[in-house]
Amino acid sequence: MKFAWLGLLLLLLGACSNSERPLSQDGADTVVEEDSLAGMILVKATDEVVVLGTDEASAKVNERPQMRIRFGYDFSLARHEVTCGEFDSLMERSTGLSLNCADAQIPATHVTYYDAVLFANERSKAEGFDTAYTYVSAIFDSDRHCTNLEGFAYHPDVEAFRLPTEAEWVLVASMDWNPENSWNAENSDYKLHKVCGKNVANEFCDLAGNAMEWVNDWLGEFHDTEVLNFVGAPDGGSLGQRVVKGGSYRNLAESMTLYSRGDVYTVTSSTRADYVGFRLAFGAVPHATWLGNDGQSLESRIVPLASSTTLHALSGTYKMKLVFRNDLTGNLAVIDYSGATLSVVEMDDGIDAYHPDISPDGSKVAFCTGLEGVSGQSTVYVRSLEGKEKNLVKLNVESAAIPRWRVLENGDTVIVYVTDAGDNTEDADFRKKSTWQVPFKKGKFGKPQKLFDGAYHGGISEDNTLAVSGSKLLRARVAKMHSSVTEKAEDFVWYNRLQACNVSLAKDSSKRTLFLDFGGATGQNFAGEKYGTHKRLLVADASGELIQSVGAPAGNSFDHSEWVIGSENLVVASLANVNGAHQKMVLINLKDSSLIDLAEGEELWHPCLWFKKTETAEKETSLLDLDSAGIYFVSGQDWMHEALGFKMTMLWKYKDDVEILCVGSSRVEDGIAVTQMTSGFALNMGHPGNELNASLYVAENYGVNHLSKLKAVIVSLDLDLWQTTVEYTDEHFRNAPGYVYDANHFFWKEELPKDFVNAVDAAANYSASKMAYEASRGFSANGEVEWGLPLVESDSNWTDERTEQIPWNLARLDDFLGRMDSLNIRVVGVIFPQNPRYQETGAWGRYGPRRSVAAEVLDSLKKMQKHHRVFTLMDENKNGKHDYSDEMALNTDHLSALGAAQTTQRLDSLLKTLER
Repeated sequence: MKFAWLGLLLLLLGACSNSERPLSQDGADTVVEEDSLAGMILVKATDEVVVLGTDEASAKVNERPQMRIRFGYDFSLARHEVTCGEFDSLMERSTGLSLNCADAQIPATHVTYYDAVLFANERSKAEGFDTAYTYVSAIFDSDRHCTNLEGFAYHPDVEAFRLPTEAEWVLVASMDWNPENSWNAENSDYKLHKVCGKNVANEFCDLAGNAMEWVNDWLGEFHDTEVLNFVGAPDGGSLGQRVVKGGSYRNLAESMTLYSRGDVYTVTSSTRADYVGFRLAFGAVPHATWLGNDGQSLESRIVPLASSTTLHALSGTYKMKLVFRNDLTGNLAVIDYSGATLSVVEMDDGIDAYHPDISPDGSKVAFCTGLEGVSGQSTVYVRSLEGKEKNLVKLNVESAAIPRWRVLENGDTVIVYVTDAGDNTEDADFRKKSTWQVPFKKGKFGKPQKLFDGAYHGGISEDNTLAVSGSKLLRARVAKMHSSVTEKAEDFVWYNRLQACNVSLAKDSSKRTLFLDFGGATGQNFAGEKYGTHKRLLVADASGELIQSVGAPAGNSFDHSEWVIGSENLVVASLANVNGAHQKMVLINLKDSSLIDLAEGEELWHPCLWFKKTETAEKETSLLDLDSAGIYFVSGQDWMHEALGFKMTMLWKYKDDVEILCVGSSRVEDGIAVTQMTSGFALNMGHPGNELNASLYVAENYGVNHLSKLKAVIVSLDLDLWQTTVEYTDEHFRNAPGYVYDANHFFWKEELPKDFVNAVDAAANYSASKMAYEASRGFSANGEVEWGLPLVESDSNWTDERTEQIPWNLARLDDFLGRMDSLNIRVVGVIFPQNPRYQETGAWGRYGPRRSVAAEVLDSLKKMQKHHRVFTLMDENKNGKHDYSDEMALNTDHLSALGAAQTTQRLDSLLKTLER
């Protein structure tokens, strides 16, 4: 009965629209009509044009400039946001997630992007459609919210339920954009309302206000161009950001714009907020176009499938890189697994690039312009894998192919190459070719040295006794034990002179040879079955005898197989389908013959996977649990977790240097430029999504216990955020194994394990936060904008219902100060400036409370100064009567870099005075 009632309700809602009533958008008529799908409205968008973004200089960078989107298809969009009743009816039985809302007709909020797409998939399956979203595995938190979909991919060509694209959402919203007639901060009582409580005469409701809405797109950059069938950026970049639209019940109507694409904080796929929901769209997007940040349109893309966490389980480190050839463009591409958010970066050097090989330290890649099995001239290049500079270096010899890095016994780094990588069937022709090595130091090639005759491009063993090659015969050069690489040796043809290619010699001391064959009798006899070309991966020992074989998945064959750099039993390869298209790259574990999908695309060639071996990861006798130690952030967690996680790695890095520890909210992160302080070495641990207790948790358990030079703690006193007590503490410190591990060992008060800091480094899997925080020691510098509107995003009367929160926070601070008294550690409580226009409202700050309540709290803080000798209150807000001008503001409650400079100078001066 429950589902029958839901279907009837959706049908009635869908029938509320007037069939074929045209609505105007920028002077054009977009026709909408009733859809046969319950609750959906068909939008006749073919040949329509919509403008995304704005040219307003005050807008965010990712909202500029304007970009035109042309539609070549029609689509359907839900009349309203998905309700709690609709959401629970599908998700409770499929994933166990139930929102348990007070009213079934309010929007389903506090859901992740992944929750939303799983709901879309469930509705597609319930109504007999294929699904628009695929994934390898799902990760859920303790509340059954989905925090990560490993191998996640959106397939625009599938006719299914999905989230609307940003372009679709804006096209429909612009038909009747009227935030004044929405549930907003001025009429909502700061709570959700039943869907379609406003704009009931229109086809679509609540596009502005009520709940902000997820859309389908990754957040990328706009360009001054026109794009057909735009579906967003190809990936989320280093931060993995998503687009949200429409504003919510917390926002002023005048602050809601069609071009806005985000929220107060960084929005990722795992973000949850009680004011963010979603509505569904339906339909395929033919010939979909992604637009990269370089302005290049893509009609196909490469999708990473395995997460850094999955690979960490095999390697013991997050320092991993995958480089491969995109055969559609001829460029090399790289996936850096050191960041939890994976993106594919293509290196457009204007050179047809083959056979990449990553340097031992992971910082560079060597490649060539020739192809294995094809004779002719080839050139070897080296380029950087770090930063934006390619630093291309060319090896100036007549011909060089198939480069392989090698570290000699004396520590020199060289590149081994061959003069020709063509067919090696004829003995005489093979001996005319030769193998060389050339030093590479300080970004330059040295003088090449000939090693021996024969093109042995499959690798040379560590002890110089074995070199191998393929295409089309498996050739081996065998020398005496512990020989010089140039010493005379004997040449053999292994594998009974049957065809072999993609030969790769193990990069350890085992001297195992990896290769593919053409279904030869020798391989079939060893495998005990018949198989076709490249259907099995073969491994031979140091004498050429077969010792292992791994079959390709049904319907596929292997190609371009190579040993993984830094691993003993892992192999990387391309997978080709029955049509010969190289649509996947896989990781093969020779220990159990298991396969992990790494990435998918249209033509992915020549993968090279590099792991950085760490001392800690190699120590089997280590007392540390390397699956927990130092892991302060796991794949799928949002920017707030990543920010604090990375700052924890800095805390351990600088544990013997830090004298001033700054903890608190994002106002600390944006407001204290610690490298400008001269009163002591300071570290900024401020981060978004915080409360007082979480700040003090870091100061007490990590700062006091492990910062040997600590003399002062700076803490933000965010009175408007004292609506919470330990909610953020629980969210941050129970959901990453590193914090739990530390707590279970009493935060290592007695003694820090010898390998602990190395373990923290090995566990680091952070994205752009590293670039943003490393040089500034945790400070986030932002250009000035203005104070803007005095946004009040919580009901200022929250203290009437949450009567215990403020006393609890005051008591928590008082207890902390008592401990610092006994340790003689100075504490400065900073109240950061907020929009001076809050004086025009009843609210003290962005999230309240009433100004009269704030005055009482300030009186209590001033009394604490008298009671605790180490405590000083630094009130930079002064109830809005401060001297922080517009150019010192980032937004209504955060400082720009200019404002931070003023706060930092005053704080630094105060600390010097207190020290005297």
